Amino acid sequence: MNEKKSNRKNRRVFLLSLSAGLGALGATYRASAGVGPNDKIQMGFIGVGGMGTGRLNEFMRHDDVDVAGICDVDSSHLDRAVAEVEKRREKRPHGYHDFRQLLNRDDVDAVMIATPDHWHALTTITACNAGKDVFVEKPLCHNIAEGRKMVDAALKNKRITQLGTHIHNTTDNYRRVVEMVQSGNLGNITRVHCWKTSDAKKGIGSPENGFPPAELDYDMWLGPAPKQPYNPNRSHFTFRYFWDFSGGIFIDFWCHITDVAYWALDLQDPISVSAVGGRRFREDNTETPDCLDVLYEYPGLSMAWTLHPQPPAFQHMGGIGCIFYGTEATLVANYSQHEIWVDGKKSDDFPRPEPTIPSSPGHIREFLNSIKSREKTTCNVEYAYRLTKGGLLGNIAYRVGERIYWDDQKEQVKSSRKANSLLRRNYRSPWKLV
Repeated sequence: MNEKKSNRKNRRVFLLSLSAGLGALGATYRASAGVGPNDKIQMGFIGVGGMGTGRLNEFMRHDDVDVAGICDVDSSHLDRAVAEVEKRREKRPHGYHDFRQLLNRDDVDAVMIATPDHWHALTTITACNAGKDVFVEKPLCHNIAEGRKMVDAALKNKRITQLGTHIHNTTDNYRRVVEMVQSGNLGNITRVHCWKTSDAKKGIGSPENGFPPAELDYDMWLGPAPKQPYNPNRSHFTFRYFWDFSGGIFIDFWCHITDVAYWALDLQDPISVSAVGGRRFREDNTETPDCLDVLYEYPGLSMAWTLHPQPPAFQHMGGIGCIFYGTEATLVANYSQHEIWVDGKKSDDFPRPEPTIPSSPGHIREFLNSIKSREKTTCNVEYAYRLTKGGLLGNIAYRVGERIYWDDQKEQVKSSRKANSLLRRNYRSPWKLV
């Protein structure tokens, strides 16, 4: 047997043996309730590319966090992150290539997961089964079946979880919006419209397939996704423009923007979803649309989403926004501010309710506090799943080209085999959604 074939065989044996060990991880319950109010929280970090490194630095701002280990399938990311921790904390954390090795450590209390979206479910579920609390980046999951399994694992193992929707707790802006909507001063909310501006440029090019860089384990990066040739665009940050790994800019920003609507109106699952759009500007090898209009039907309410280079309204609010249309007034909000309009004019003296929602200690601090108190976070995996589900259904409606009707009890689309086929996917061997 030549050296190349031997290495492939050894690697497969290694992966299969670790996969078999997954069950053993699930059988071991490690209770983080042992972390006292004054104890250090031992953290592991899975995925330390751009977003992951940013989160690593944010966690290190908290003195009660120790960085126990870091995992990444790209050795350049891993080496950079390990060096950064050593520089700032004067302590070198352990580095890992396989996330399961990190999760097998008894001394790790919680993990931060900032992998590409198609890896969120397996890493989160395995972490919960291993008794770790989980901070996972948005969107929660690649598909709806994964989201349900993530919720089940978190609840079964009594894990503290937090979705990385940091706008929820960055400022008090969303809190004041929620209070205003719930006060009734705007009247009955009949319609909501969210938007995200997209890039009107031609895209990121169409490079040829080739060999992955030496520092990247591309097979491990693909993980449960279908096997396909390496392409520079189908990797790292730009993975989000391909259906096998994510759902485009739409799903990337969905949770941040609709969070305030779901929070203020306590939205549950939509009744129906329809979508139209396409690739109007991009001329590259990516797949997801750069223009998209999605219409959601909820009981007594419709919600529209627009992805387009130009905002649909209130252009002065910028590239991101959410509009609440009430029978008495209209409220428009972006991440940092909001305005109230009456009869087409901005109203600076519109009656406002007294603040009732306490300020947040910060999205990450809330997660760390909850690890110690065992009280649920505001963006726990249950809320995160309900929130993310709406975005996933929007992409399904677009991809099948028809209005879909959702059965929230059975968690399936009514009378559409094609739409239901997109609720889940087959995992590439040896990976399994357990």
